[in-house]
Amino acid sequence: MNYIALLNNPYVLIPLLLWSLIWKGLALWRASKLGQKWWYIALLGINTVGILEILYLYVFSKPRRK
Repeated sequence: MNYIALLNNPYVLIPLLLWSLIWKGLALWRASKLGQKWWYIALLGINTVGILEILYLYVFSKPRRK
């Protein structure tokens, strides 16, 4: 399968970009609220089409109990 041609298709690229943007926004918002600057920097710099963002939101950003 030619992945380059697949990503040049706007019917694939636009939903993929929207998917990634939504998850990245949610993850960056939570990292900033929790004061986790290293996670914020990592989430901002690494593009994984939402995979790292989803993992951060559901696995790594559990609020600590005081």
